[in-house]
Amino acid sequence: MSEFTNVVEIFGENVFNDSVMQARLPKKVYKELKQTIEEGKDLTLEIADVVAHEMKEWAIEKGATHYTHWFQPLTGVTAEKHDSFITAPKEDGKVLMSFSGKELIKGEPDASSFPSGGLRATFEARGYTAWDCTSPAFVRQDAAGGTLCIPTAFCSYTGEALDQKTPLLRSMEAINEQSLRLLKLFGNTTSKRVTPSVGPEQEYFLVDEKKFLQRKDLIFTGRTLFGAMPPKGQELDDHYFGTIRQRIASFMKDVNEELWKLGVSSKTQHNEVAPAQHELAPIYAKVNIAVDHNQLIMQTLKRVACQHGLKCLLHEKPFAGVNGSGKHNNWSLTTDDGINLLEPGKTPHENVQFLLVLSCILKAVDIHADLLRESAADVGNDHRLGANEAPPAIISVFLGEQLEDVLEQLVSTGSATHSIKGGKLSTGVRTLPDLYKDATDRNRTSPFAFTGNKFEFRMVGSRDSVAGPNVVLNTIVAEAFREACDILEASDDFEMAVHDIIKKNCAEHQRIVFNGNGYSEEWVKEAKRRGLPNITSMVDSIPALVTDKTVKLFEEFHVFSKAELESRVEIKYESYAKAINIEARTMIDMAGKQIIPAVIKYTTALAESINAVRAAGDVDVSVQTELLTETSSLLKETKEALKTLIRVTEEAAAKEEGCEQATYFRDSVFPAMEALRAPVDKLEMIVDKEMWPMPSYGDLLFEV
Repeated sequence: MSEFTNVVEIFGENVFNDSVMQARLPKKVYKELKQTIEEGKDLTLEIADVVAHEMKEWAIEKGATHYTHWFQPLTGVTAEKHDSFITAPKEDGKVLMSFSGKELIKGEPDASSFPSGGLRATFEARGYTAWDCTSPAFVRQDAAGGTLCIPTAFCSYTGEALDQKTPLLRSMEAINEQSLRLLKLFGNTTSKRVTPSVGPEQEYFLVDEKKFLQRKDLIFTGRTLFGAMPPKGQELDDHYFGTIRQRIASFMKDVNEELWKLGVSSKTQHNEVAPAQHELAPIYAKVNIAVDHNQLIMQTLKRVACQHGLKCLLHEKPFAGVNGSGKHNNWSLTTDDGINLLEPGKTPHENVQFLLVLSCILKAVDIHADLLRESAADVGNDHRLGANEAPPAIISVFLGEQLEDVLEQLVSTGSATHSIKGGKLSTGVRTLPDLYKDATDRNRTSPFAFTGNKFEFRMVGSRDSVAGPNVVLNTIVAEAFREACDILEASDDFEMAVHDIIKKNCAEHQRIVFNGNGYSEEWVKEAKRRGLPNITSMVDSIPALVTDKTVKLFEEFHVFSKAELESRVEIKYESYAKAINIEARTMIDMAGKQIIPAVIKYTTALAESINAVRAAGDVDVSVQTELLTETSSLLKETKEALKTLIRVTEEAAAKEEGCEQATYFRDSVFPAMEALRAPVDKLEMIVDKEMWPMPSYGDLLFEV
């Protein structure tokens, strides 16, 4: 990398973006492709051939030798199969480089090797990847050289969605159609498209690669399964926004440059609360592009970390006792001509269109709180949600003082006549300027918070795709918009009908609004009194996918069929069980092969020391004896806990796959894992550090 980076020059240089297409494609082809991207017009094979040829030529100039259909199956990560541009050798032994429109538009990976949740039998292998032309192709440059990556959707031979992208694109169509209906009712005839804009913030940990490789738990599961807390954790809050260390700054510089070349608008970087924890945030993008970019961010963080002798941890809770990592999904609705439907303006009480949009969102979140909670469910998130670091598992909406006041006026009197103003914030220092403060504070404990002109869904896990939560948000809000539009279009008195809908939505769904401390026990009790669901585990959240109201919602908007929803239920139960099974087996391996032998070695050395000291004369060995007794007792407890974990893990494997097995892993295997960890963490505080078989939390968190 050069010492100085000209961001303007390198930004998007590896992206087949609009400016590249405009420069390289014939005018007619460019116009046809733009109509496909913006209006969904069918793309002919003739046009696709021209686009493919120019895309290939451009990619080769960037050093690409291969292309891949880059897709997002239900594994939680991206997938790709690489094909070179070469054709069959000619008689003279030379080859040509070619790439056809057919190869651009469609690929055929083996669908039987990806999770399908029963949609496809093992022997039914055919699946298709279809070019998502609304998300630009790019060249990724890494150790393999240059690869042309073509974002695609992935579906089965019979048409069911086997990926994250297809339902997302369907949900975008749903919210676009209903949003345009709503805007038209308010006299807007110029906006042609409404698209969700998303800016997903990304939290992550960095640890030294050499230390990482000495921890089997990090290698196999992404989190530490054993580990005593160091003398210092995050108590002083000195890491948060602290000066970025040089090694980390060098890493961040390279990450930014790689992302900028790929057109990812990496903007914000800082140290997070926990030691060795950091955050990266991009500028907003259309939701399908934002989803692709977030996958690129995660991949780039991991790849560049290795180049710096580091490992990037994206698990939601890699270390017990310090904050875990999440992904804040900032969501808003924007028209093609720049109107943000969630912009309240200076006087939100007079902004009737905004109040209708807001009341519909409150309705959607209240009715489908269980579904929104499920969209952020992840086995790693079970460790994080509800702790004093992340939103509680209870879905609620934070509006702030200004909008809550407007809401109260609407509910109590039927109309809103004023809005709280922000005013000035005096610093008390004459040399500092007075600040104009916002009309409302922020609430970091809220899972779904209004933050000026967007909603911030703070529940999403750090390694999860943001596609799922946005599919839910798009579709539930589309439903609420549709119901409002149906009433308004049939009404003789538009103004009165709007007023009535806003008041009704606010009154019936006011229970979802909470501006207080989401971490408090009082809120748990209050939420129960209000009838809000408190779903604390992934296993309990999964049934929300196949309730009657969820199936009706998704089928009516053609986002998911019932079969597709049922397949995702099966996949999620299976993924939970597999994750806990891997963790349990890793603990068994570490305890049996590393920890117990190390403790035996220590107790043997301690016993030999006691005998040697006694042989030297009349010397007090009570301290050594006490240590030996305590260590031996904990060793016995460890061995008994290990036996129990082995037994329940074997029993779990015999359970029927699905809900029963996942529930057993949660209720029996996971507690057995915690029971094994407890004595081991105590032993770590006693056993000679030179004999302990793995780096400690202090080594991992503070020696980066």
